[in-house]
Amino acid sequence: MDIEPFRIAIPDEAIEDVRRRLKATRWPEDFANDHWRYGTSTAYLRSLVDYWIEEYDWRAAEAEINRFAHFRTEIDGVPVHFLREPGKGPAPVPLIISHGWPWCFWDMRKVIAPLADPASHGGDPADAFEVIVPSLPGFGFSTPLRVPGINWWRTADLWDALMTKGLGHARYGASGGDWGALVTAQLGHKYAANLKAVHMMHAIPMTLFNNERPWDITGGALVPASVRGELREAVHARQRRIASHVAVHVLDPQTLANALNDSPAGLLSWLVERRRAWGDTRGDVESRFTREHLITTTMIYWLTGSFGTSARYYAEAAHNPWKPSHDRMPVVEAPTGFTFLGGEAPPGVVDPAQAFRESEQAAVYNLRQVTSHPVGGHFGHYEEPEAVVDAIRTLFRGLRPI
Repeated sequence: MDIEPFRIAIPDEAIEDVRRRLKATRWPEDFANDHWRYGTSTAYLRSLVDYWIEEYDWRAAEAEINRFAHFRTEIDGVPVHFLREPGKGPAPVPLIISHGWPWCFWDMRKVIAPLADPASHGGDPADAFEVIVPSLPGFGFSTPLRVPGINWWRTADLWDALMTKGLGHARYGASGGDWGALVTAQLGHKYAANLKAVHMMHAIPMTLFNNERPWDITGGALVPASVRGELREAVHARQRRIASHVAVHVLDPQTLANALNDSPAGLLSWLVERRRAWGDTRGDVESRFTREHLITTTMIYWLTGSFGTSARYYAEAAHNPWKPSHDRMPVVEAPTGFTFLGGEAPPGVVDPAQAFRESEQAAVYNLRQVTSHPVGGHFGHYEEPEAVVDAIRTLFRGLRPI
């Protein structure tokens, strides 16, 4: 496997093209939408686009990203980009961290240094990790993707090849959220012998898309009539937050890509709505995500032209259902830890950790650690990095020897 150093260096022409397109945006009418009832508020989006045009500095963001060592390779015809931060400690454990959608590798920025160099961040050098953060296939700089059928469980094959054959690690750890949680679960299932432990932010069933309605991850289930009042509304609100993008990404990802690949303002609109809805924002997206981060992560999608292949990740999960590699229990045999954040707690659940331990889903994993943190939303590695770092360090203590 040929692994080559990679430095992000976007041509000036591409930066100017973005500004030109933003200035030429044809804005739609939008009224009675101050509370985002009809989707992304155009008034808010225009203010964010104004910031993008007048104040945002891609070169500063690019320099910050390039402070880390980046690499690119190709595995089975799939381009793979990753950053790698060496560990500073007596025996750093290799740890691969996987993002989801609409995340990118840069959403892991806050946990990289504390995990790699704990002594510089109030920790014990014995807890050090060698941190590897790839871009999922078809996302960001893991492009251009022209191989069909690449989904989360096939990504796990690529990651194990990268870690063992490419980087030469006999055993390693993994962490992930959203799609990254499924990738990590598959690593702990299929490649358990190579994994010291796996850590996840979401307990997503690996059979989630194995049904006749893969565009509806609620399974078509209606809220029982007996559930009333605030609880009923909370359940419906939770379903609404995931319904639209999953349906269109599964059914018509290219239709949407044809629009969003041509309009940076449109792309920002689609991505920022998810940040607002899924983060622990309480309706204020900038309470959790800086404007700089919102634009930088959107720029990574835009400059690489990767929205279309990132959206197809959903369709490929539906078109290629997961099949277990063995029939043993637990399904995920690698030692497993979960971190649940309060902003994502299901309606009516006070203690997500306890609720999960008591659920049937818990038997799927070789559980070693389940923790709850009172705040934080879907983007845990970015929103609550200290809680995530602490959970990962704790999980791997005692599992470090080969």
